[in-house]
Order: sequence, then structure tokens, then C-alpha cells
Amino acid sequence: MINFAILGCGRIAKRHAELLGTGQIAGARLAAVCDIQTDRADRFGTTYNVPAYHTLDEMLMDSAIDVVSILTPSGMHAEHAIAVAKARKHVVVEKPMALTLDDANAMIEACDANGVRLFVVKQNRFNVPVVKAREALDAGRFGKLVLGTVRVRWCRDQAYYDNDNWRGTWAQDGGVLSNQASHHVDMLSWFMGDVESVHARGVTALARIEAEDTAVATIKFRNGALGIIEATSAARPKDMEGSLSVLGSTGAVEIAGFSVNKIRTWQFTNPLASDADVVERFSVNPPNVYGFGHQAYYEHVVDCFTNGTEALVDGHQGRQSLELIMALYESIASGREVTLPLKVEHCKLGRT
Repeated sequence: MINFAILGCGRIAKRHAELLGTGQIAGARLAAVCDIQTDRADRFGTTYNVPAYHTLDEMLMDSAIDVVSILTPSGMHAEHAIAVAKARKHVVVEKPMALTLDDANAMIEACDANGVRLFVVKQNRFNVPVVKAREALDAGRFGKLVLGTVRVRWCRDQAYYDNDNWRGTWAQDGGVLSNQASHHVDMLSWFMGDVESVHARGVTALARIEAEDTAVATIKFRNGALGIIEATSAARPKDMEGSLSVLGSTGAVEIAGFSVNKIRTWQFTNPLASDADVVERFSVNPPNVYGFGHQAYYEHVVDCFTNGTEALVDGHQGRQSLELIMALYESIASGREVTLPLKVEHCKLGRT
């Protein structure tokens, strides 16, 4: 049994705690929770009948803990991950892994130096429709990649940002690209390949925050394909969609739904008998499974420990995704096309 602790008992912690604290992940259990807001920690501790700590240092003295899931504000991920690694406990960190490349590098180095593993949460990669689309990609069914698009049209009203004073700030969070759309940006590059350059624009349309709530971008991939990002947290009055489409010379797939969880288009020049099965059986994540992507993600983490398998998203993969997000911000701030590898000059992310 692998003992997980949760650091940070905010909005996303409910999903992690329910999975780990109610026996939904075979081979894993919730062993402790921690938050400097004592009422939050105590409430989670009571709900799941586990120790509630109010400082990280105190929790890291608990020898029963094997892994710490870091769910604190993004700008604090590096500080917390490094402390956890030095305590010789493994690290699971929510997206984005950090807000600067220096911090991402320091996290990777700390985990390597202390012999612990670093997992970055990218749960949408485990959505059933996404898994099937990736299998088609790996089998070469798309042919030459032509165009990839992600679209995030979500609603985050002012009350959401006002709930925690770090939300929407450059130092601790960033905007829609680094928060709400970070999974989708990661998925676009995961499907389409290495990025050559980006050109982005962003505005703060409705929310009273430092960073952007709406952004668009075009991407040129090294394989010659193009990409489009459309992301907003200013959809009103409610969420609309989170989608991914991949178009190639011999096939096209579009996965939509609220969070890349429902196949809308599945068509290939050379159809297979299994295609009908994909559309019928795998086009939507299983119903009534709360936090399906996170459940599959934690099952993957447990498998990595028990069977020694490689992490789908380790620190290096997480850093690659962060570099793309930072390049988008660099382009927004400079008004220019930005090439990768990134040289940071104007990007405000992670800066006070």
C-alpha cells in the first residue's frame, strides 16, 4: 500500500482526496493532509479520518508518508516540491509544475539528487477518447499531420478569482493559458510534436485580474504542421467546451465535451473494423465516474511504483509543456513571433 499525503486543501484537492481517501485507487490510500489554512486542513482530516497538519515541515516528519501530492498555488510548487524531495518522499505535482523554467529545473534536480520520482499531473491524457486517439496516432493512421487545434471555452467568474487572492496573479498563477488551458496546450504538443515557434495575443476581457482571461495563438511545429489555440475563462454564463482536433493527410479526430472527454469526429481514409467499436464503446469517458482522468492518473502512478514503469509525464515532460506556455506569454508581451528553445525576456509569468 502506497501512502499519499495531500499538500494544499483548496478547490482541486476535493478530487484528489475523494479518490485516495475512499479506496477508489487500488494499492493507494490517503495518509495525511496539510494546509496553512487550518480550517481547511482540519475539515479534510475529519472527512477522511487522517491526520491534518498545518505546516509542511511537520507533515514531512510523518514516516508513514511515501508520496506527497502538491496542490498548492502554482507559484509555490517549486518550493514545496524541493522540500518534499529533500525529505526523501516522492512528488506528485498539479499543473503547471512551476511558473519559471529555473524553478522547473530546480525541481527536477532536487528529485534526482534525492532519489525520488517526480510526476506532473496531466490527467486528460488518460481520458478514454484521448487514449484511443493517441493509439491511432502511434499507429500512423493520421498520415502527415496538418493541423491541430485546442479550444477552451470555460466560465470563471469574478467570485472564482476572488475566492483565493493568488488567482490570476503573475507571481502565483498566471491566466487562462497557464491555468485552465494548460492541459490542452500540453495535449496539443503531445499529439502534434515539437514546437518551432508561436505567435499569441491575450487580453483581460472580463475578469479583474493581472493576467489574461482570453488568448489566441498560432503554432508552427517542427514537422511542418500548424496549430491553433483558443482559450478563455470568459465564456458566459457557463462552461461550453474543452476540445482537441487533430487533422492529417489520412484521418481526422475531434474530441470535445467539457474537458476533452467525448469523441465528436472519428474518420480515417483506411477504416478499420475496430473503428465502430471505438465510437460505440470508447467515445465518452465512463459515466458517473467522478474525476475519471485523475483516477486513471493515480492508477498509473501506483503502477509506476509497483511495476517500475516509466511516468507518462515526468519532470522533463512537464518542463517542456511549461516552456510552451511561457513562449506564448513571451509572444503576448513582446507582440512578436517567438521561437523555441525559449529565451525569456518579457514573459511575466512567475514574476512579482
